[in-house]
Amino acid sequence: MRILIADDHALFRDGLRSLLQSHGHEVIGEARNGRQAIELALQLHPDLVLMDIQMPELDGVSATRELTAQLPDVKVVALTASEQNETLFDAIKAGAQGYLLKNLEAEEFFALLDRASAGEPALTPNLARKLLQEFAKPAAVPTAPDSDALTDREREVLELMVEGVTSNRKLANRLGLSENTVKFHVRNILDKLRLHTRAEAVGYAMRRKMDVKS
Repeated sequence: MRILIADDHALFRDGLRSLLQSHGHEVIGEARNGRQAIELALQLHPDLVLMDIQMPELDGVSATRELTAQLPDVKVVALTASEQNETLFDAIKAGAQGYLLKNLEAEEFFALLDRASAGEPALTPNLARKLLQEFAKPAAVPTAPDSDALTDREREVLELMVEGVTSNRKLANRLGLSENTVKFHVRNILDKLRLHTRAEAVGYAMRRKMDVKS
């Protein structure tokens, strides 16, 4: 596989690169933070990205969400020291193909990496059990969407949508962004407001008479 490593620890990247190369994989790039991981992935189109969760500038979960939105064919596997349930769930919801802990033995690590390469979930039995337990919980009573959770850029996108600018191309032209970046922002708006369509987002904003500029 052609693999991109994203981790803010240089020594860990060095060790992982050597391990991957010794098993016949090609490491085509290394990123020090989530933002650089996205930039390199867009340039290099790896088969798989090994993504640390805790990184500066842009964390691994946010980077995974944006990367999978822009490059859906690139598989992302979280490789992290964090065993927190919330981190696991967030990474999978963001689009990660798997979630591996850094204390894995090499044999198990490569077996799970092969699963990810084949398009299968890459999870240890313990983490898979945690996911199943989470999915088995009764659905929580939904709370009202919170427009305050939107970033300034997301509010700007929503403002233009309320004004009738709804296509990705027109939004991209007005904002000076790529269409893929616009898709990412729209997806975040819908996720944060717990809505399904752009029309619902516009209707919500108009009903709330939300000041999207504030």
